[in-house]
Amino acid sequence: MIEVGALRALRAVAALGTLAKAAEELGFTASAVSQQLKRLERQVGVPVLAPAGRGVVLTPAGEAIAGSAPEVFQALERCAEAARSVADGAPRGTLRVAAFSTGIRGLLAPVLGRLAERCPELRVDITEQDPDQALRAVDAGTADLALVHDADGLPAPLPLALVRRHVHTDVGDVVLSRRHPLARVDGPLDAELSGQAWVTSPPGTVCHQWFRRLFAGAPAEPDVRHLVDDFATQLSLVATGEVLALIPRLARPPLGEGLVALPLRRPPKREVHAAWRRSADTSPAIRAVLAELG
Repeated sequence: MIEVGALRALRAVAALGTLAKAAEELGFTASAVSQQLKRLERQVGVPVLAPAGRGVVLTPAGEAIAGSAPEVFQALERCAEAARSVADGAPRGTLRVAAFSTGIRGLLAPVLGRLAERCPELRVDITEQDPDQALRAVDAGTADLALVHDADGLPAPLPLALVRRHVHTDVGDVVLSRRHPLARVDGPLDAELSGQAWVTSPPGTVCHQWFRRLFAGAPAEPDVRHLVDDFATQLSLVATGEVLALIPRLARPPLGEGLVALPLRRPPKREVHAAWRRSADTSPAIRAVLAELG
């Protein structure tokens, strides 16, 4: 009988290309993953992996097994969900959630208290992961629910075995000191931002993309004084009154009395979705979390 763990290991190697990356994804050592795959080869009687440079590739037999694995995972999950539904349908056990950091801060953390009161037998374990990683984790079965945001307006590609639901729209505001002249502007900000000094997230981040788009088509480059990834540190620089910051609402720490957030006339936005395996669609635990997220 083929072990489920070996199937998950083979799928991870197929997606990531090396034993080391697959092991990191699954939370095992490379040696443990290698042993699982050797047992799989003994069980099926043919090699499933072949060396390829510094990595590995699946043999035709390995590809055939990996291609059939999702059906096995879905069947097992349907069995588990059937057992839960035969009980009273109350959420129980452990739900593994993979989510991006500001989604944890702004969406998950605020609902955990209510969820614990409503579902005392449910434990929620959260792991911070970027959207692509989170979707891979759910697809591989190492997470049950993912919270992901789109990238520059484009949703992350969704594996065929997964479904998603929109749960939130995140919006960026300009944060500034109450002593700054713009703090007295009545209404959303627009042209007033020209010529201001800024602290912004480093290139390669979603927030930096937002910032660049804010000044697309402007006659001059914005005056970026500081590149800082941590939003609390950005706020400490904004508090000096020297610079402004563009910060998503989900990511924004408490402002304190000396700072104010003002809306933009054309604010940058990102859509947040929850994603889970189709075979877990009736999961009481997933449904409970989705109900709290709204």
